[in-house]
Amino acid sequence: MSLIEEFESYRTKMNDRIMETANTNIKRFFALDTTTYADGALDVKTKEMLGLVASMVLRCDDCIKYHLGKCHEAGVNHYEMNEVFMIANLVGGSIVIPHYRRAVEYWDELNEVGS
Repeated sequence: MSLIEEFESYRTKMNDRIMETANTNIKRFFALDTTTYADGALDVKTKEMLGLVASMVLRCDDCIKYHLGKCHEAGVNHYEMNEVFMIANLVGGSIVIPHYRRAVEYWDELNEVGS
């Protein structure tokens, strides 16, 4: 199973499981997350790049994979992604480097599959 398939399968399975018993506040939080990344004063592409930088600085591999996928869907290109990675490393410092490595691996796979 590819990195993408593994991540998306697990995420879907567990989100479905969570929603089986989620209370109103959890459901609202999930909905807030979804609506926050919709087009607004900032477009989806910009919001996803911001989400990716924040996820890298916070060192959340699941969030990084999620936002990499959304960036790919939004049409972020190789040059833009390299700048996103640079900002994340600059803001987060050297502790972000292991997450940067995994992000590049996942980004490469997204681009291989999407080609």
